[in-house]
Amino acid sequence: MKKGKLIHNEISHTIAKLGHTDGITIGDCGLPIPDTVKRIDLAVTLGVPDFLTVLDTVLSEQMVEEVILAKEIEIYSKEMYEKIILRLKELEKEQKNKVKIVKISHEEFKKAINETKAVIRTGECTPYTNIILKSGVVF
Repeated sequence: MKKGKLIHNEISHTIAKLGHTDGITIGDCGLPIPDTVKRIDLAVTLGVPDFLTVLDTVLSEQMVEEVILAKEIEIYSKEMYEKIILRLKELEKEQKNKVKIVKISHEEFKKAINETKAVIRTGECTPYTNIILKSGVVF
């Protein structure tokens, strides 16, 4: 059995296959997921699992150099936005590298999902609580 936090086999496998700049999306339960992108559906009911638990677990495994957020989250879900930013600051300390934060419109975000390797769907119900994590390298 794996020793780390992440025990979900599909998520673990997807992260292991990521190369430099490859992306993975973590989304709320309402995010439209294109049929052409791998869907890892964790949503059980509204709010379960929550976005932050999934984000924390993925961040414990993935080296991240850039994130993409819909700029609407800062306006409509400010508390969630602040929690995400706090986690990214902690990640920078842990990884000892800067994490670039890119903000685009929600419409652009939905298009950007097409370029990611997978979308992890959570049960989160907070508006615009979606993130694309782009991989860095460990060396």
